[in-house]
Amino acid sequence: MSETSLLPTEEQILEAMKVVKDPEIPVNVVDLGLVYRTVVNDNGAVDIEMTLTSVGCPVQDMIRADVELALMRLEGVNAVTVDFVWTPPWTPSKMSEDGKRQMRMFGFNM
Repeated sequence: MSETSLLPTEEQILEAMKVVKDPEIPVNVVDLGLVYRTVVNDNGAVDIEMTLTSVGCPVQDMIRADVELALMRLEGVNAVTVDFVWTPPWTPSKMSEDGKRQMRMFGFNM
């Protein structure tokens, strides 16, 4: 078995990130549409490009740490880098249908 086959897939990365939630919004960062890009390098380093619902979000460091912890639990992951980007800006249209359904359950009009 090659070392590359031990690396997580993009689907596994996204599934692992579903435990990470913005504490102000009761939906995970994946279903919110905050994850823009995932790259798994051959050496086990994972690069995440994501955004937040607003620039200057006060929980940015907490979300970064939660993403790092969630991904370091995956087999084959040796390092995680989370880069926050602001282009394109986040809008509710980036949410998954499941995310919109969850928001409606909490009384948000989506």
